[in-house]
Amino acid sequence: MLDRSNELTAWDRDHFFHPSTHMGQHARGEMPNRIICDGEGVYITDTTGRKTLDAFAGLYCVNVGYGRQQIAEAIAEQAKNLAYYHAYVGHGTEANITLSKMIIDRAPEGMSRVYYGMSGSDANETNIKLIWYYNNVLGRPEKKKIISRMRGYHGSGVMTGSLTGLHAFHQAFDLPRAPILHTEAPYYFRREDRSMTEEQFSTHCAEKLEEMILAEGPETVAAFIGEPALGTGGIVPPPATYWEKIQAVLDKYDILLVADEVVTGFGRLGTMFGSDHYGMKPDLITIAKGLTSAYAPLSGSVVSEKMWDVLVQGSDAMGPIGHGWTYSAHPICAAAGVANLKLIDEMGLVENAGTVGAYFRGKLTEALADHANVGEVRGDGMMAAVEFVKDKDDRVFFDASEKVGPQVAAALASRNVLGRAMPQGDILGFAPPLCLTKEEADHVVAMTVESVADVLR
Repeated sequence: MLDRSNELTAWDRDHFFHPSTHMGQHARGEMPNRIICDGEGVYITDTTGRKTLDAFAGLYCVNVGYGRQQIAEAIAEQAKNLAYYHAYVGHGTEANITLSKMIIDRAPEGMSRVYYGMSGSDANETNIKLIWYYNNVLGRPEKKKIISRMRGYHGSGVMTGSLTGLHAFHQAFDLPRAPILHTEAPYYFRREDRSMTEEQFSTHCAEKLEEMILAEGPETVAAFIGEPALGTGGIVPPPATYWEKIQAVLDKYDILLVADEVVTGFGRLGTMFGSDHYGMKPDLITIAKGLTSAYAPLSGSVVSEKMWDVLVQGSDAMGPIGHGWTYSAHPICAAAGVANLKLIDEMGLVENAGTVGAYFRGKLTEALADHANVGEVRGDGMMAAVEFVKDKDDRVFFDASEKVGPQVAAALASRNVLGRAMPQGDILGFAPPLCLTKEEADHVVAMTVESVADVLR
């Protein structure tokens, strides 16, 4: 097994172009690489036999945990019966039709149809096109600008990378592109005026949004996109009354709301959708990761009744909509989705995310909140983050060159627990599988405390 692992490592460095990786360091062998071969529950195992507790669920996505045979069997059965047929011109399969019904049954009130893709990025590309199509059908060709937020994450494509508000996804890619704009992130810990209460800061964010809309011209602004809670931007729940105040501004100027629920959809916040959790009223919802728990690649744009009625008008006037992906509603992926959503219900994972998630954050707070270099412990549902600072009292941050967050993440990985060093700050993030137990949460906390002590003595 070791010889095979060494051979694969050599092939990996010579032939595999990894995403979000330092290309030179990987190719030269200056950074570790792991070849994962097995998984069970919250654990993964690599080709050297090393077993690790994955406290980030892959990339927030393995919600039901690893090794669920019900989903594997559903995939195999679908592949044997019908591996593929397209969804163009009204074609469907039992799997993708059933999944659509299951999603709408679980979605917030007022949602109507699901358009499928393969990733959250392509789902948001679909959303952009639908927003533009919608306004063209309504005779508003100038209403096309989309406002996103700094530190938001919405994908890595040309337009979805533009929606994303993180430097690394723009640097040297000639992004962001028009007509994408970015307003202030609802990041209470990093607010400039530290005298503000959460509600005052939410008012400030809503006022900044309204200022931007008025400066651009409300007749030119089509939509606002946001994750219910910021994910890759730092795992940041919204401050009190944030979504209520943002929703009021959008309603005032007839601007669509896109809830990017790629991370929060299907249980991660202790509710089926983050939109319900925070009282959002979206016109479009982006789904992906938790839809299949990453057992197969599948995403969706969930369209509201309000938008659907206008899209139908467009088709009646112009014919079939000119948008499609070859693998949209792929039967194998849809079968994985059906089995996954059934399993989420059977295992009570939405409820577990709420109860064990709260327990996990409580234990993290208890263990680390008083540390001199811990600025904040935060999160919601089965999401948590620890943000490190150089000086707690004056809120002085470490210089990025010190790489404190990555050092803590590496120390944690050396203890066979995976957290994630989040970008644009020294932030250690957690988003475990929704099946995490209290005992496993205790282990993650204990190893995190040791890792912090190693790096920040």
